[in-house]
Parts: sequence; structure tokens; C-alpha cells
Amino acid sequence: MVAKAESATKQKKPFSLAKWAKSREGQKVLIVLAFSIIPLLLLFVFTYLPFGEMVKFSFYKMKYTTPVDKRQFVGWKNYLDVFRRKDCFSALKLSLYYIAGALIQLVIALYLATILSFKTRCGGLFKGLMFFPFLISGIAIGFIFKFFYTRGFVFDTVLQWCGFQLDNLPYWLKDQRVNNWSLVATSVWRYFGQNMVLFIGAIMSVDKEMYEAAELDGANQFQQFLHIILPSIRTIVTLNIILSISGSLSAFEPPYVITSGANGTGTYFVIMNEIAHVSQKVGLASAMAVVLLILIFIATILQKVIMNVLFRNANEEEEIKHKKRVKA
Repeated sequence: MVAKAESATKQKKPFSLAKWAKSREGQKVLIVLAFSIIPLLLLFVFTYLPFGEMVKFSFYKMKYTTPVDKRQFVGWKNYLDVFRRKDCFSALKLSLYYIAGALIQLVIALYLATILSFKTRCGGLFKGLMFFPFLISGIAIGFIFKFFYTRGFVFDTVLQWCGFQLDNLPYWLKDQRVNNWSLVATSVWRYFGQNMVLFIGAIMSVDKEMYEAAELDGANQFQQFLHIILPSIRTIVTLNIILSISGSLSAFEPPYVITSGANGTGTYFVIMNEIAHVSQKVGLASAMAVVLLILIFIATILQKVIMNVLFRNANEEEEIKHKKRVKA
């Protein structure tokens, strides 16, 4: 009876929040909550809340200094103007140059990564030299290539050494037939090293026994690349394609620093920056940002669908292997 009474009194003890917080279990819960709530709160305050405000601004005709009660609601007009205005729509079409450059960049990066993933003389030096441009500031690269492409300077001098006449060379930053390709080459030079390093890391994780088995079966190096390397690194390939296409749609630094968007080189971000900060058309610029986000989402989904179709056989083989492992 005495033991039962003691147990009853123990059960009736009130819950103490202070004691629970000092206990081991309480501290675990508090630490988990702190590490979860604080980042989510910061993400909400500095990302999702401003994004929500931007979406709201896209339905108004307003400037930065326009009072809230004087903002003019225009509905979908800003979104229609993104495709009606010549400067906005031409900037969207200009992204095709950078997308083409991104695909060339990925091919170069994958080719060099395949070579440098195996034993190559001075391979470490080549990796460092090719990755180095990615470490340079985009503004600095813009000033470098502005000097590089200037009439009669570095690029023209090198071409003259090769036998070209200066009078026969185009103005690389003024001639609208070549100026966008010149800017695209700048982006390719800067970013292909980053793609290459990611590809190298993925290729080096492929089991070497697979190469030995392929050699015994008589497969040449191209067949090994096509049937072993490429399916094994498809996740990194997909990631690099997504990053490259997204970066192409939001290209900003080369055209802004090198040409300031002149002579038909104004990309979507350059035009959006001009509309937002020079013309003070905040609603239209916000609508342009939302349209760009939608385009990036669509491009990402299309890339995943295309990659799943291309690597369908590899996915089926992985499923078969997984089923065998589960049965074993």
C-alpha cells in the first residue's frame, strides 16, 4: 500500500518546463527546433516573403517611390507586355545564343573530363588551368574581354599573326552578326572548367572493373564512353545541363560589363535591370522576373524528361539490379 501511494504521488507531480528544458531529452528537442526554425525563418523572411511581394508588384503599374494607395492595378497587362514589347521579347530570343553556347560548353567539358579522368601527363596542371577562370570575378572577366575584343587589340593582333588583315576582321562587339557569339564565348571560357571538374568527379567514381570487362569483350574507348561512362554519370550530366540552361536564361555580367547591352546584346537580365532601375517600371520588371522563373521551371522539366528518355535503358538495368539485390 505504501509503495502504491508513493507511486501515485510521483505520477501526480506537475510538469516543470524548466526541468524539462535542462534535461537531456529537452535539450535535444530544443536544439533540433533551433536548427530547424531559424533557417526556415530566415528563408521565409529573405526569400519567400520578397518573392511574394514581387509577384504582387507584377500586377501593378508603379515606381519604387509610389505610395501604396496610388499604385494602379493593371492585372495581367505587365505579363502581356513582356511578350509585346520588342526589347523584352528580343531579349528572350537572345537567350538562344547562350543556350547554344551552354551545350557547346558541356560537350567540351565532358570531352576534356573524359581524357583527364585517366592517367594523363600534366593532368593536374591542365585541370587547374581550366578551372581557374571560374574563380575569377565575373566583373573582372568582363573588363578583361572588353579589352580583349577591342578593335586592334589582343584578339585582332593574334589573328593578324595568323595572316588575317585587320580591315577584313569584323568589330567583335559592334557587328551584330558576331557580337553575341563573342559574348557567349566569354561565358563558355569562364564556366566550362566548373562543368569539367564536376564531370571528372563523377567519372572517377565509376568502377574500374567495368572498363576491364568491356576491354575483354572487345569494346573500344568510344563504346566504353557511350555504354559505361555516360550512363554512370547521367545524374551529373542532368545537373550540369540544368545549371547551364538556367544560367543561359539569366546571363547578365558579360553583356552588362562588356557592351552595356548596346548593339543588340542586351540579354533578358540587362533589359530587366534597365526597366527596373532606369525606367522605374517596377511592375513590368517584376512580371519579367516571374516569367523567367516559369521558363526555368519549364526548361528543367523538359530536360529531365529528355534525359529519362535518353537513359531509359540504363534506368531499366538499374531497376533489375536493385530487384536482384532485394531478392538476395
